[in-house]
Amino acid sequence: MPTIKLILEYDGTAYAGWQRQPGQPTIQEAVETAITGVTQLSVPVIGAGRTDAGVHALGQVASFRINRDMTPREWTRALNAHLPDTIAVQSVALMPDWFHARYSAKGKLYAYRLVNREVRPPLDRQFCWHIHKPLNDAAMNHAAMSLVGTYDFSSFQTQPTDNDDPICRIEHLTVSRHGHTLRIEVYADRFLKQMVRSIVGTLIEVGLGKRPPESLTTILHARDRAAAGKTAPPQGLFLMRVDY
Repeated sequence: MPTIKLILEYDGTAYAGWQRQPGQPTIQEAVETAITGVTQLSVPVIGAGRTDAGVHALGQVASFRINRDMTPREWTRALNAHLPDTIAVQSVALMPDWFHARYSAKGKLYAYRLVNREVRPPLDRQFCWHIHKPLNDAAMNHAAMSLVGTYDFSSFQTQPTDNDDPICRIEHLTVSRHGHTLRIEVYADRFLKQMVRSIVGTLIEVGLGKRPPESLTTILHARDRAAAGKTAPPQGLFLMRVDY
């Protein structure tokens, strides 16, 4: 039975996240419904990451197994004909039996987008976090360096969670400014529940002068969510890509 790999782009604004939930619109449900529309078969779809409600993706990966003889191009065109305008299949690949969108992943890249100016951004309001006070992005970058490496990231994990392993390896965490727009990029082998949003919320407090950059080391070693800053809102977060 062939394993199908999808790369998905979506606007998560109207969805309760990736994972199927009773009575709630989700990305997983929309993709499974599209597959049923194409094949008249009901198959489960596995996502590489369970993005939260309101979080977007440019490179979410999903996989499923189905006994259907279709080329990648045929899958792409057929699924996109059945998906809503807010979700699109960017590419399809036929994979070996061992491939699993979640467990085969070696790393993920997330990006968080901020608009830092006095006036709120009407057109981008669903795709950024608006911070009207000036942010010190140099201090934020200095603080971010403290989190690069292999650590217990319990201080940045929202509870409750079904994850028993809080150890992650962040390979890349940077804050860059382009005019009024700030972009926070983080690449790691794995992520805890709302970890990126918790890190962003804490870095914002550094940027606003509420915490010194050096405090990130203390927060990290505390292994206590109460030690870190608030969780950043979901609309600024994008899952950019998943590596295998």
